[in-house]
Amino acid sequence: MPGKRVLILKPDQLSPTDQKMWREIRTESGAPANPFLDPAFTLAVGRVRPAARVAVLQDDGSPAGFFPYERGPLGQGRAIGLGVSDSQGAVLRPGIRLDARRLLRSCALSSWEFDNLEAGQAVFEPHAVEELASPVVDIGEGFERYTERLRAKSPSFLRQTLAKERKLARQVGEVRFVYDARDPGALRALMEWKSAQYRRTGRRDRFAREWITRLVRLLGESEEPECRGVLSVLYAADRPVAAHFGLRSRTVLSWWFPAYDREYAKYSPGLVLQLRMLEAAAADGVETVDLGSGPARYKESLKTRDLRVYEGVVVRPLPGGAAHWLGREPARAARRFVRNRPRLAGAAARTLEHVGRLRGH
Repeated sequence: MPGKRVLILKPDQLSPTDQKMWREIRTESGAPANPFLDPAFTLAVGRVRPAARVAVLQDDGSPAGFFPYERGPLGQGRAIGLGVSDSQGAVLRPGIRLDARRLLRSCALSSWEFDNLEAGQAVFEPHAVEELASPVVDIGEGFERYTERLRAKSPSFLRQTLAKERKLARQVGEVRFVYDARDPGALRALMEWKSAQYRRTGRRDRFAREWITRLVRLLGESEEPECRGVLSVLYAADRPVAAHFGLRSRTVLSWWFPAYDREYAKYSPGLVLQLRMLEAAAADGVETVDLGSGPARYKESLKTRDLRVYEGVVVRPLPGGAAHWLGREPARAARRFVRNRPRLAGAAARTLEHVGRLRGH
């Protein structure tokens, strides 16, 4: 159409005006202010992933949308930060209509893979192969109101967690919580605990990948209000026993990398940390804590509702697109098969944990 074009940029080529327009378009859309869909996240990924790009959709010379992505061999594309990004998609002015495959052609992509596509992404939702629940905790009315609802829903959960916190203080030492800690030692401990957890459960160790470690450190240094890292730490006798590194905007905190010292597992320090973090976040103006997709018992206990996210891929009829489908779809179909059968999923998790223990020896 006349007046419409797509400009491909590296993230660091986005001007301050581009970033301002990106945020204005997000606000106009009425979508949650998820930090993963802020330009600051794309800029940070661009510093550690050289193949990161942004398609700037222009209408008569003015930005009408932004599509961040990464480009691989043969043009296989993926969501920006795929593997650690918990909210994905394009940022488009309301009313903009696009064809996904035509957009990919403009970006020289043969395919585009996503695993946490934000709900409401009409361009890409038709290409989803699975819809997933992403639990959230609403704390906009304050922590006291939230705990009232939590007691009504699961009275024993809150009571037992608080009792374990008191027991931790009695048996180990004074318990102290820091919501926004500047503690490099605690961040290192968190990464070590999380790496051990990945290996123990037979999953790929994200912190063994240098770009992810660098990304976390970059975001931890960010002062950007709409996308910055927050390290929360629970101490007992001045020793870190649980920690969480997440991303926050002004109103949304994304639950990202939680872990705890297994030496203190009987005190449930991860749950104690999470309750204290919800209390501090509510006091700091956070309205929603996004726990991310993926099943976990603690998420079911803490959540107030579910958002929907989507997994899938857009494929163009090109060799690169076919290569992506052949390389990824059989494994994706196998994961769906297991995930939709709880007994089989439980057996698979136990097998992975056994394999992880064997690797540990």
